[in-house]
Amino acid sequence: MAKKTVATLQTGSKKFTKVIKMKKSPKTGAYIFEERMVNADLAKDYFKK
Repeated sequence: MAKKTVATLQTGSKKFTKVIKMKKSPKTGAYIFEERMVNADLAKDYFKK
């Protein structure tokens, strides 16, 4: 399960979006959050991986 886009940053002509994905740790079984700045056009592709 992944969270929705939290923040959108615009710098010049490029739009970046901060995305947060929730993953389960293979060692402990606890949930961890992976944050990344991606191009706004590629945000949906990030969650498909």
